[in-house]
Amino acid sequence: MASQTTSTGTSSPKNFHIFGSGISFSISPTIHNAGFKHYYLPHVYDIRESPSIDDVADLILDDKFGGGSVTMPHKLQVHKFCTDQTDTAKLIGAINTLVVEGDDRNRTITGDNTDWSGLHSIIVNHSTKTNQQPSVGLVIGAGGASRAAVYAMHRAGIQSIYIVNRTASRAEVVKKDFQSAFELIILPSLKEIPRMPEVIIGTVPAYVTTEDQFSSIFGPRGLCIEMAYKPRQTPLLTVAQRHEGWQTVTGVEVLLAQAFDQFRLWTGREPPKERMMEAIAEHEREKARKENGGIL
Repeated sequence: MASQTTSTGTSSPKNFHIFGSGISFSISPTIHNAGFKHYYLPHVYDIRESPSIDDVADLILDDKFGGGSVTMPHKLQVHKFCTDQTDTAKLIGAINTLVVEGDDRNRTITGDNTDWSGLHSIIVNHSTKTNQQPSVGLVIGAGGASRAAVYAMHRAGIQSIYIVNRTASRAEVVKKDFQSAFELIILPSLKEIPRMPEVIIGTVPAYVTTEDQFSSIFGPRGLCIEMAYKPRQTPLLTVAQRHEGWQTVTGVEVLLAQAFDQFRLWTGREPPKERMMEAIAEHEREKARKENGGIL
């Protein structure tokens, strides 16, 4: 996708935002601003928190809007500001990326989803590394993030995909929305798994989970991906790490994977992955220093 440039070939300053509620802790600005800085792009990415997507309509419609990240609870409503949506965003039913092209009357805003593509790259990389194609997957939760998770599993060639949620009716909705593309198997609980999963993706907030919940879901080997990243170490990851044959992926790594795809869509450039990861490490060191009264 074309980068945000003027007719003279020099980058014009654009404003990028993350839209959502309860996102004051987001590290997305750290990631994307590091990428812009690496390429000497004059763009700025910041947090715009609001209870409703309508509250930030002026930012989306502004001529200087370059693109945006969208998190809950706005992923299911932001389509109203889109000129178009990608086929994957339509199927998943959630938008986490706004891509702007053109200017003035020719400007378009496309709703896309990089949550799934980030997860897909993680699964495929693991399969390539281990030389094993997983056949059974488990998604924990049935919210907006679960839709990207089940679709990523499907695209990665996983044949049997289980989904479990505290409220079964929400899982039924997810199953129905994907039934034209593939079948989901709803489990009544984590203690009733027909075949042990080789890929597990957690999509629920860490604070509502306990280690005991996950004691029976791990077989001899596999890949466990956590989408929650606050805190970094979650009960799901803790249990997975007790099983020697399991690789774990933190929520921060998932965030980075989807951010890499966003950066490509927004700028047309390859994301400077090492610089972005380094920026997060610097951010966390500074946060730890402040929490320790300026002493590390």
